[in-house]
Amino acid sequence: MRNLKAAIVTAAAVLAVGGSCAAEQPAGMIKTAKGIAAIERAGKQTPAAPGAALMASDRVVTGADGSVGITLRDETLLAVGPNSNVWLEKYAFDPTSHDGVLNATVKRGTLGVISGKLSKQSPGAVQFRTPTSILGVRGTEFVIDVKDGE
Repeated sequence: MRNLKAAIVTAAAVLAVGGSCAAEQPAGMIKTAKGIAAIERAGKQTPAAPGAALMASDRVVTGADGSVGITLRDETLLAVGPNSNVWLEKYAFDPTSHDGVLNATVKRGTLGVISGKLSKQSPGAVQFRTPTSILGVRGTEFVIDVKDGE
């Protein structure tokens, strides 16, 4: 009976730990949001508000008066400007090794970037796409501006 109780307790502990590991970690957090700004996730739109989590595969969409400041887990800073549509396609970051991947697409509008630990540790792991180009990042600051119809 004692062995059965120990087995049940052990199994419950393993399931509890496994369940928490399976939960997806946020890619980053919204630090600032002004005007009309939203996060699109799984077909639903929620207001982009300071403190909100940004997940891999989320889109950040802003209106004519909107802007959003984002800090990713690797300390990459993103500034989404007015009338923008930015898709965080893929994001993973290991805080111990600083390895991972960051792929994002700027469909429309402006995106300012100050690269973080990921691009410094893993050259080539960070890419930003536009409708007409792909930018590989190796540690720098830049702005992407995509006009309508480009």
